[in-house]
Amino acid sequence: MDGIRGIYMDHAATTYTKREVLEEMLPFFTEYFGNPSSIHKFGRDVRKHVDTARERVAKALGADPSEIYFTAGGSEADNWAVKGTAYANKSKGNHIITTNIEHHALLHTCEYLEKEGFEVTYLPVDEYGLVSVEDVKNAITDKTILISIMYANNEIGTIQPIEEIGKLAREKGIYFHTDAVQAVGSVKIDVKEQNIDMLSLSAHKFYGPKGIGVLYVRKGVKLINFVHGGGQERGRRAGTENVPGIIGLGKAIELANENLEESSKRIMGLRDKLIKGLMDKIPYTRLNGHPVKRLPGNANFSFQYIEGESLLLNLDMKGIAGSSGSACTSGSLDPSHVLLAIGLSHEIAHGSLRLSLGAVNTEEDIDYVLEVLPEIVERLRQMSPLYEKVKGGNTNV
Repeated sequence: MDGIRGIYMDHAATTYTKREVLEEMLPFFTEYFGNPSSIHKFGRDVRKHVDTARERVAKALGADPSEIYFTAGGSEADNWAVKGTAYANKSKGNHIITTNIEHHALLHTCEYLEKEGFEVTYLPVDEYGLVSVEDVKNAITDKTILISIMYANNEIGTIQPIEEIGKLAREKGIYFHTDAVQAVGSVKIDVKEQNIDMLSLSAHKFYGPKGIGVLYVRKGVKLINFVHGGGQERGRRAGTENVPGIIGLGKAIELANENLEESSKRIMGLRDKLIKGLMDKIPYTRLNGHPVKRLPGNANFSFQYIEGESLLLNLDMKGIAGSSGSACTSGSLDPSHVLLAIGLSHEIAHGSLRLSLGAVNTEEDIDYVLEVLPEIVERLRQMSPLYEKVKGGNTNV
């Protein structure tokens, strides 16, 4: 487990950097330190390795290396895709379509653009977090220039009908972007087959380093530069390249895709055991997200009559790391916008827990959680006057 202690079930927040990835990165802090933009041998040697990393990413996505642009992470990639498309195509229209369960990197970008005169349609989702392709179609106007819908939700794990939405967008001549930060490394993606024009990803979600991401941009997409300065990334993204990060991302995505099917199957088995066990053992429990169309490692629950923060603290004392939602909003006291969007009340949304499984998890981990978590939930519920009135029931919500 590469030195990881306790039971880590927060892989949706971040993953550790695999040792093979780190080992491939290390020489680029010392031995291969040249600037890849320099024309001398030190620079040329590094440039070759950066090009190799770009080829690895392209292969994993079914893209061409010339369509891969390295960024500082998923949030920058989302910002670039949405703002870059909006400003580059405003002569054609000012309308953007997205959903109300996107990551805040996307939602806050859209809110910013609304202040700049753009119009945004935030589509609702059903009780499982799925957006309707028909709703996307009906929202299109002659001013629509971009559809941006996340591949899989970071909180509840629901996977969207990306290929169908991509096909619709292509038929209508509208650019289609997907935030695939949670999906890359967990599900097979082919940007050509799925009609994806732009895609965001982040290395630290699939056992790569933090601070490095990618925006895939299909050839021909009209997009303005997001970072201005030098001529890096073929003149489209200024700033000296984060070479160690790029090397790590390339290695991590290669490893993830080599073992994708086998790894996903193993993790899915653990996830299903966890879900069934907790639903059987803990009454007044709801599974959030689609029961089938969900990420292999995602399990999100709402437990009535308790508060999520207390649950997390009690789990932490037992050596179990989980989350109440997105790590990017962990300091907020407001309930998850995703859980509210799928119809949960504020009270139930506040009692939610996300357990996201990954490479380090085992059957023994699941057994331990199934032993410990029901006891914690029952103890916390004993403090609730509302639970006292319904105690003895065994229905799930």
